[in-house]
Amino acid sequence: MTARKGIILAGGSGSRLYPITLGLSKQLLPLYDKPMIYYPLSVLMLAGIREIAIITTPQDQPQFQRLMGDGSAWGIALTWLVQPAPEGLAQAYRIAEDFLDGAPSAMILGDNLFFGHGLPDLLRAADAHDGGTVFGYHVADPERYGVLDFGADGRAAAIVEKPAVPPSPYAVTGLYFLDGTAPARARDVRPSARGELEITSLLEMYLRDGRLDVQLMGRGYAWLDTGTHGSLLDAGNFVRTLQDRQGLQTGSPDEIAFTQGWIDAGQLRARIEIFRKTDYGRALQDLLR
Repeated sequence: MTARKGIILAGGSGSRLYPITLGLSKQLLPLYDKPMIYYPLSVLMLAGIREIAIITTPQDQPQFQRLMGDGSAWGIALTWLVQPAPEGLAQAYRIAEDFLDGAPSAMILGDNLFFGHGLPDLLRAADAHDGGTVFGYHVADPERYGVLDFGADGRAAAIVEKPAVPPSPYAVTGLYFLDGTAPARARDVRPSARGELEITSLLEMYLRDGRLDVQLMGRGYAWLDTGTHGSLLDAGNFVRTLQDRQGLQTGSPDEIAFTQGWIDAGQLRARIEIFRKTDYGRALQDLLR
């Protein structure tokens, strides 16, 4: 079986966070003690994915590359792709088609944070599934999202994009496991009324073919996006609370790379030296002990 590759969509203008994103990509903003993009990167690494494409705007890409390099510090390989203009989430599969080269993929939005004790198991189950897998999460404001509509048998029957009257409280999160047909399917997606290539349209293709699995994330999971000033602050406070209470890092690619065996103790020591003046570095030092 071809190894699954990862995609992080970190483009867009971040206009809902103006003025703080006028000069800096949203995905480079801090979530407490780490850049926002570390958190979605960590999710893909927890899924065992080591080949990852990061899609950015042309003007922001040098800043991302300065932050993350080629990924070798974490034992992974990063490929850098450009989104010339934001035209919808399904556009990512068109942009990444050559990178994927027929491989299945896991795409995550660059402003999403996932947390939960059982998350690695959930990701492994999605990786093993043939077809597509999306994750539903109970939210208080489903009208902001693509929402799952369930049939009488309890199975997902439709996904409705930003409905005025949501058919359920379950939003589709920004994490999508799709098979190797995703780019070809994305080419058949037509722009919606708002002019975007909607991820909902792509997922509906899998749903019609009976190839979309829906996993509901229960009470033991947290899914946060950072699309507004309030949710950005909430996500940062969530990370701070977790780390201060537990003394453990959240969203640390350095920790995951070491525990996965992708880097050795010597490589981790080199990273610790960079961060020696910070709590992040001290946490890595504790990990090494």
